Amino acid sequence: MRALVTGAAGFAGTHLVAHLRACGDEVFVTDRRHGGPDLLDGPGWRDHVAELRPDAVYHLAAQASVPASWADPATTVRVNVEGTLHVLLACRDAAVGRVLMVSSSDVYGQVPEASQPLRESAPLRPVTPYAASKAAAEQLAVQAHLGWGLDVVRVRPFNHLGPGQDDRFVAGALAARVVDAERPDGAGRVAVGNLSAKRDFTDVRDVVRAYRLALVGGEAGEVYHVCSGRAVAIAALAETMVRLAVRPVELVTDPALLRPVDVPLLVGDAGRLRAATGWAPEIPLEQTLCDLLEDSRRRGAGGR
Repeated sequence: MRALVTGAAGFAGTHLVAHLRACGDEVFVTDRRHGGPDLLDGPGWRDHVAELRPDAVYHLAAQASVPASWADPATTVRVNVEGTLHVLLACRDAAVGRVLMVSSSDVYGQVPEASQPLRESAPLRPVTPYAASKAAAEQLAVQAHLGWGLDVVRVRPFNHLGPGQDDRFVAGALAARVVDAERPDGAGRVAVGNLSAKRDFTDVRDVVRAYRLALVGGEAGEVYHVCSGRAVAIAALAETMVRLAVRPVELVTDPALLRPVDVPLLVGDAGRLRAATGWAPEIPLEQTLCDLLEDSRRRGAGGR
């Protein structure tokens, strides 16, 4: 299969490219590191996809930071919504066989615990600019399927983590601070924000495996959750990483790390994806955290 991956240099993108190549796919990449058109360059995307003529496009590129979306919502919306439109138009014009559009579980917003684990039919109630931009991008994907006949499959990954994750995201940030704190010249203290929130965590290597299975075996126009189905408190992540530190470190609350809005619980049901493809997560959470910390140590300076 000839596959084009947008956002290939990102956290999930890097793992996806490696997985696709391991599966024997011919992979083309676009991102700020490797080149290719900017997401806001519509003509550039039309020409790029027309030249490559991929069988499939995995659309991962986005402004993916929730804090950055609070600081600059206009840019987040332009990149994630208008950028997705440009990719979809280019795929339509080049008659791409299938497109996987990566959304986010953040589109659900704050959901009562009684309504969880979430299924794909749950209403979208985004509370952050990032979540709103992903919900809007999803609607463009629906329109592309219904209005243009483009074969689009959507996925809504819940929180994923693993080696290569940077400190813009909770697990990567915790790993970076633990590695800084455990160094001989470190302070031995790990700054943290709200640890009570519970999330559905899956290893990124399991997530990208799900992406390929959804693209190959998913139903056109459908949306699939990629998640473990298990809620884990951020506190449990932090405590596990503290236990895995090479010397004693302690957690210290920093009010500056508290978000304007924090969803207390978000856990999903991946039954639809499992039924369509047979996918299930395989890598235990503690192994993921070990690998994340080791990767952060290798990269140095807290993994930043």
